[in-house]
Amino acid sequence: MKAGHVCVIGGGLAGIAATLRLTDAGHRVTLLEARPALGGATYSFRRGDLAVDTGQHVFLRCYEEYRNLLGRLGTTERTAMQEAFTVPILRPGAPPHTLTRDRRLPAPAHLLPALLTYRPLRLRQRFAAIRAASALRAVEPEAPASDEISFGAWLADHGQDPQTVQRLWELICVAALNAPPRHASLALAARVFRTGLFDRADAGDIGRPTASLAELHSVPALGLLRQQGANVRTGTRVRDITVDPSGFQVRSDHIRVTAEAVILAVPHQQAARLVPEAAVPDRARWSSLGAAPIVNVHVRYRQRVTDLEFAAGLDTPVQWVFDRTPPDSPGQYLVVSISAAESALHTPAGVLARTYLAALAELFPSAGRTAVHEVFVTREPRATFRQRPGTRSVRPPSRTALPGLALAGAWTDTGWPDTMEGAVRSGQRAAGVVLEHLASKTTLPEAST
Repeated sequence: MKAGHVCVIGGGLAGIAATLRLTDAGHRVTLLEARPALGGATYSFRRGDLAVDTGQHVFLRCYEEYRNLLGRLGTTERTAMQEAFTVPILRPGAPPHTLTRDRRLPAPAHLLPALLTYRPLRLRQRFAAIRAASALRAVEPEAPASDEISFGAWLADHGQDPQTVQRLWELICVAALNAPPRHASLALAARVFRTGLFDRADAGDIGRPTASLAELHSVPALGLLRQQGANVRTGTRVRDITVDPSGFQVRSDHIRVTAEAVILAVPHQQAARLVPEAAVPDRARWSSLGAAPIVNVHVRYRQRVTDLEFAAGLDTPVQWVFDRTPPDSPGQYLVVSISAAESALHTPAGVLARTYLAALAELFPSAGRTAVHEVFVTREPRATFRQRPGTRSVRPPSRTALPGLALAGAWTDTGWPDTMEGAVRSGQRAAGVVLEHLASKTTLPEAST
């Protein structure tokens, strides 16, 4: 097969994955990224001597394609994977509780001891949660009907009282779907709980970066893609895509790229502006995907206040807290991650700082006695799309009506939530669509925007 020229627009995980698959197949690729570096939503910036990530991007053992990508980038050793799913749970004034799977038992029994001994719930609530977990294993994530109702409504129908929802199901749902159960799609929740926790004993083991996201993704990806022969252009914002007899024309303020195929791997808001109408006539529907924010409160203490690598919080403003202290660094750098953060998004940074310093002091008593070097806040207003009921019908497939133009991004119809795994899978799927097009030598229609 003759090598073709493909333009990939967007250098996040989806664009990186797509470019790798295309160059592996021997095609020429021009990758255009608007930001100064690759990585998309998983990027870092410098703040003095500190590398600050835009969010706390953990992953699970079942994120197989994402973990394969780390292997290609040579950065697997810059992550830490648990030997078994374990989450320390902290409550003010209560002893810590650890939620962990039993390594001796196969799925789904591996979680039974954890639920039976889950101290934040009363005994009858624990048994009710076990019955709901068993029922959730029967929910099919791919079924259209599963996407039409909320996870919260399903939980209520299956005997879960508000306290059980808040102290168990919401703990994972908010972190995984950036939405509370009452606003989350049952289909996506079923994907999280079935794939991540119920179907395989080790699937939910948690991995986390031990280096900055720039070191984990963007820097090694740039080197690898150029080694593969890709022409990577950062700081290049695409203005429009048109089609003529010579191929696709991709224009920025500074360059024009003519390509036989295009992969559009950008957030849905940008994709709707760029994609030709002939490719997706109903692209205006994508606006209903919306955006959900994540806010992070960063605290640098002058001494260590906890030995935990991460923990979840109950009965506290702290949803999840992560230790991101650089090696050999004095003190301790903690990051509080706030998902479904609509209220925190518009709260003044000073108010957030006071609120979360007090909350951390309740969870870690030594924190209240330790000097603070600095506190700052980062906000991601469009961290994910809103993963609510009915979104499955809006998320588009990779293939468009215009041969040679494919869509990628965690917001496309991957069947997965808006995660790093979903992003990588979408890029690989879009590359597959383009490879099929190039192999068939389909003639492009003579059309414009």
